[in-house]
Amino acid sequence: MKCMYCQAEMKQSTVPFRIDREGIHVSLDEVPAWVCPQCGESYFEETEVDSMQTLVQVVEEQTLKFARVA
Repeated sequence: MKCMYCQAEMKQSTVPFRIDREGIHVSLDEVPAWVCPQCGESYFEETEVDSMQTLVQVVEEQTLKFARVA
């Protein structure tokens, strides 16, 4: 796989992933990804993207339960 920015050959590695949305902060230290050794760009495969989206959705749903109690 080639980097879409600099065309270097991507390598499989892990990278941190962080998302902040509406008062919710999710941080994962090591997510499998394709990483460009030249420019540092990273790409996640569909499996990882699906898992991260599910995780964020579950956290959002559970956070809404807290809001209903308050």
